Formats: sequence, structure tokens, C-alpha cells
Amino acid sequence: MLRIRLVEEALASRYKEQEMRCPMHLSIGQEAVAVGVSSALNKDDEVFSNHRGHAHYLAKGGDLNRMFAELYGKTTGCCGGRGGSMHMIDLSVGFSGSTPIVGGTVPVAAGAAWAAQLQNTDRVAVAFFGDACFEEGVLHESFNFAALHKLPLIFVCENNCYSVYTRIHERQPDRPIHLIAKAHGWSTDHSDGNDIISIATITQDAVERAREGYGPQFLEFPVCRWREHCGPNWDDHLRYRPEGELAAGQEKCPIKRTREWLTENNEMKEQDFQEMEAGIQKEIEAAFEFALSSSIPDKKDLSRYLYAE
Repeated sequence: MLRIRLVEEALASRYKEQEMRCPMHLSIGQEAVAVGVSSALNKDDEVFSNHRGHAHYLAKGGDLNRMFAELYGKTTGCCGGRGGSMHMIDLSVGFSGSTPIVGGTVPVAAGAAWAAQLQNTDRVAVAFFGDACFEEGVLHESFNFAALHKLPLIFVCENNCYSVYTRIHERQPDRPIHLIAKAHGWSTDHSDGNDIISIATITQDAVERAREGYGPQFLEFPVCRWREHCGPNWDDHLRYRPEGELAAGQEKCPIKRTREWLTENNEMKEQDFQEMEAGIQKEIEAAFEFALSSSIPDKKDLSRYLYAE
């Protein structure tokens, strides 16, 4: 979680340099869900993400150098510099892709789960999405298909209650999201999106059920998006959130909470945290150097990858 936080804070700090010319959706404040869910997965389990995908990519083991290079539009990027922040992929660790289209990767994740089932493997697929995805028909179609075929698919909803500036109760009826999934007849669970231990525990149970053939699982985690919907800045001054809501969400910071728990239980000392942070900062600086020193794509390759070669 700390690594994801420091990576995204570094990106936010350097975004103003105008060298990363792609829209960027940060996961600052939401790190626990990505890490807790990924801790229950195997390397070959497939993860599919959305526009806010940095945390999912890194938690699954995605290469940091290639991620930074992608943000700078370089040939060494995970998509060859063609995709930017919202189109990341690292098949070597089972991160099978992200897309800015709301709900776009959900049916693809269902297809991956169906393939795993047809191949008689024990792989599971995971689809991360936000609360606004419930306003897309493809989500409900995927729910139905997954339930019908008992697919080994984990649906993970990071519910930050906002679609850009619009609160969920202005967009959807007032009902718990996880009950919609439960109506399809499969297992559901929900927990505090800031509690890494709880997230990891219920995800492990869900993954085991999916592997054993009990069909799709649905997990809902309420979280707080600290920064603006798209971009590196703070936007509480726009007053689209109730007064004090952001401060209350920050007080529940998953990193602060976990750090206090580790300290109180004598699992780590202050020096351990300092050494960890220093190591991560060195890795981040090295990743920036890698990205900035990489070459830009040649214009003769502009039309490559539009069609299969």
C-alpha cells in the first residue's frame, strides 16, 4: 500500500511538468482494496481493471519501469507508449489489461473466467470496477452470464460514492450495491475498504469458493477517493462533497491504520517504516530515470498494431 501511495504521489508531483501527456486517475486513499484482493490471487489468475488502474497493476506485480515509461509515451512502456495511464497491461503477472470505458473490461473478465472453466484449470478472473458501473447494462448482462455458467469470476466493486462530481444517491436508487449481486443467487460479501486484513480475509474465502466451482463471487468495499476524479490535484474546494466528508475519509487512511496496527502488535518498528519508504523512493527515482531515458516511438510505426500481423 505504501509503495502505491508513494508512486502516485510522485506522479502527481511531476504531472505538472507536462511530459506525461495522458489523463490520469489516481487511487490515493483506495490502496487497501487492490492490495488486499491481490494478496489472495496466484500469479496466473487474471485481473482486469478500469480507468483508475495504477493500484491494481502494481498490486498484481506489474513492472514499475514499464508503467512509468507508458505514462511518458515511450517505446519501453507496457503498451509501447500508445496507451497511457488508462491502458496498462502486464501479462507476465496476470494483469490482463485496463480500459477507460466504464464496464468495458467486465465482459472480458467473464470471458477469461469462462476460458479457465472450459480449460479445466483452477484459475480465477477478477474484475475491478466502481459504483458507476452499475449504471451500465453490460455489468448486469455479465452478472447473468456468470451466474448461469457458474464462472470462476470475482467481481470487486470499489464504491467511492462518486461518478466524477455526482454522488451515488443522485444517480441510483438508495440500496446496497451488493444486494443487487446477491439477487443473482451467488455469494456476496462486503467490508470496510480501509481494512486491509478484512479485505484479504474475505477475498481469500471468495477465491477459494470460486476455485471450487461455486460460481461467481461479489465483493463490495466502500472507499474514499482523496483527489480529483481525473488529475493530480485536490478538489474539495469545489464543494461537491458534503463539508467534512473528505477529512473523515482521510482519517480512515488504510496506510495509517495498518501502520498503527503493525506498531501496536510489535510487527514493525519506526526504523522499519523509514527503511521501507527510503527503498521505495529509490525505486521510484530509478523508474523515472528509466522512463525519461527511453526512446519515443518512431512515426513510421504509427499504424502498427491496428490489425493482427
